[in-house]
Amino acid sequence: PSYFSNGEKKLERAKQQRTEQASNQEILQSLAQARNKWGDHAASTIWDASIVKITEAAGVGQGTFYLYFATKKDVFDELVRDLNRRIRHAMGEQSQKGTTRLEQELLGFKGYFSFAADHPGLYRIIRQSAFVSPEVFKWHYDRVSERYVAALREAVDRHELGPIDPEVAAWALMAVGETIGLFEVLGGQQHGGPVGDQIADHVPQVLAAR
Repeated sequence: PSYFSNGEKKLERAKQQRTEQASNQEILQSLAQARNKWGDHAASTIWDASIVKITEAAGVGQGTFYLYFATKKDVFDELVRDLNRRIRHAMGEQSQKGTTRLEQELLGFKGYFSFAADHPGLYRIIRQSAFVSPEVFKWHYDRVSERYVAALREAVDRHELGPIDPEVAAWALMAVGETIGLFEVLGGQQHGGPVGDQIADHVPQVLAAR
């Protein structure tokens, strides 16, 4: 017989889920920190960080690690997915302030440049995934592009933009944003910098904005 009510069971499950999520995030953060710490000073990559080092940095035991991740590849894949969610959130949070598609585009770039400046390790992690986990590398770009394409298609239907191919435009702008973000990170600029500011001169041409 159970000595706990349904309400108590639900409360206990919710508490356990919060604990699991916290441990999961600690492991992900320690993995990113390990890459930034060791990767800039040696030929090592995030893939070289041992599970022992990851769990030590996170302050959790290896047993806890294996509760959530079967292999190091699993935690790496989750790190890429977590970065993807945070990138899209940063861009969406800014772009929703715009009243037109062009304004939303420019604000979205601002959100991305700010995120990239604060998290320069994202470039190393995403590029590493192309070799470590090609499927999650493809997933990352597909996930970003699918909503981007849909939003541009809607704007074309509203006649806010010219007769562009939404898919080609989305991938072109993704390439522009990522490359300029990398340029600014390498140059030590913050939140877009002078080159990022000039993007407003070029985006309208890609979108044939009206």
